[in-house]
Parts: sequence; C-alpha cells; structure tokens
Amino acid sequence: MGILAKIGKWAIIPLLYFNLNLNGQDLDELHFGTDETFEVITWNIEWFPKNNQITVDYVTQIIQALDVDILAIQEVDDTDMFNQMLNGLLEYTGYLESEWFAGLAYIYKTDIIEINDIYEIYTTSPYWSAFPRSPMVMDLNFMGENIFIINNHFKCCGDGIMNLDDLGDEETRRYTASNLLKEYIDTNLSNENVIVLGDLNDILTDVLANNVFQMIINDTENYLFADMDIAGGSSADWSYPWWPSHIDHIFITNELFDELDNGASAVQTMKIDDYMDGGFDDYYENISDHLPVALKLEFGTSNNGDVNQD
Repeated sequence: MGILAKIGKWAIIPLLYFNLNLNGQDLDELHFGTDETFEVITWNIEWFPKNNQITVDYVTQIIQALDVDILAIQEVDDTDMFNQMLNGLLEYTGYLESEWFAGLAYIYKTDIIEINDIYEIYTTSPYWSAFPRSPMVMDLNFMGENIFIINNHFKCCGDGIMNLDDLGDEETRRYTASNLLKEYIDTNLSNENVIVLGDLNDILTDVLANNVFQMIINDTENYLFADMDIAGGSSADWSYPWWPSHIDHIFITNELFDELDNGASAVQTMKIDDYMDGGFDDYYENISDHLPVALKLEFGTSNNGDVNQD
C-alpha cells in the first residue's frame, strides 16, 4: 500500500521512522511461538515477493524464526514463488486460492494444525464492493479446540470521512465489510471460537461517526479487538510505520475472552526490522511496508492461570 493511498486518511506530515538496530539483534533471535500456546499472525506481505528471491529468502527465515502455528497472509502476487517458499519450510504447508488482485493465503504447521476446511465467503457480485478480495475462512482443530480464522484484506484509501449515502465511499465500503463479517459470525458461528484478522486498512481510534468498526467495537459482550491497546498506544508499536498508523487488526469472539486473559497469552506487533542490520529501510525495500501483528492464546486455564479463581 503506497503512501499516496494514506494521505486522504491521515492528512498529517509523516514522521520519519528510524530504526538503527542498536541492539545488534539478527533474525535468528526473532521468536514468538511456544509449544504450549496457539499462535496466529496477520501479515500483509506487499505484493509478494517484493524483491524477488531476496524476499523469498528473508520471509522463509522470518517464518522459521517466529515459529508460529498459522500465518494469515495478504498480497501474494506470485504463486510459483509462494510455492517455492513453502518447499523451504519443512514444518509448514500453505493454501492460496488465487494470486488475483494480490491474493490471500494461509501458511500453517502440519503437525499441529488439523484443517477441516478452507473456504471463501461473500464471493458473489453484490459483495464485491465491500470485499475486493473475498474473506477466507479456515476451520481448524488445535489440541482438541475447534477454531475458525477469517483472513481479510479490506479496501484501502479514503478521506477519513464516512459518507453512508455514497456506496462507493472507501470508508463506507470498509464499514459495510465489517458489518457483513459480524453478520456472518452472528448467523453461522455464534458459539464458535472465531478470530478475524487481516489488513483492514483503517484505524480503530476514529471518532464514532467515522469509525468503520463501530458495530463490532460497541458489541462488547460478543467481540473484542485484541490489538486495541496497540491502536491507542505508541506509534512505535503500530503495524504501518512507513506512514505511521495501525491498520492491521485482530478481533475475537467472546468464546476466546478467557483465553486472551490467560498469563501466557499476548498480542503484539512483530518489529522484524529491529532484527535486521539495515533496520526498517532494509525491511521496507526487501519485504513489506506492513509489520505483522501476532496473537498468542493459552488454552486450558483462565484467570491468569488460577484454576481455582482464588
């Protein structure tokens, strides 16, 4: 997503994003997954592979280092190179419906994740305005838990003002997409463990009149944006540092609220550029303009590990 696509939404002078790699870390030290938790990452990988084989090699190394169970990917542009990358990831396999318009994909661990089904929703023409790319649902089993993940890439751009009278308005299209996802879950997955994620191309902290996620945010009994604290916090933790904003999100249904509260659970932006010698310039040139956002859930306990609730 280019900088010009963001100017209308955040009409401010962008802050320069400096990353000097002061700690001298490298990609082999990057880590997030554990044997005891379920991890999923959303990652807009910007027209993969952005810099051809260099990108493939970098992303392969990053995925191996992160050691997560599932990656929900946006913007795959080359099927052959995507499959080449998968061949180098011995613990993983992947699913890519199509590279059309920079497709959605999943990469997942074959010994941990049991796939029941992967399918798209809202695929017919009445929904193409809301969803330029149809949401992709993964129905999976993890250590006895049935989980549904919905991977998304919403329409970009806009002027920051939602005009519900204009169906072509970018904010309105994202608002419609958000409400349709909520409607789908309420109707079809109302008692399931659901994680919705992706490049949703808008911020969570807009005022109500312009907040495309307002219906989800307001339904606090049933939904929670796991990354809300990131969205309202320091710009250093946002997922789109090149034009500082946080537009990649993860929200969950109430069936997972207790799991998110467990002690080993976490949500964070993965600052991969901190582990690269060239910092964000290197990351931006060779990998993506977005940083991944990661969710880790601990199943089996609640109340921060206090099973007796004392």
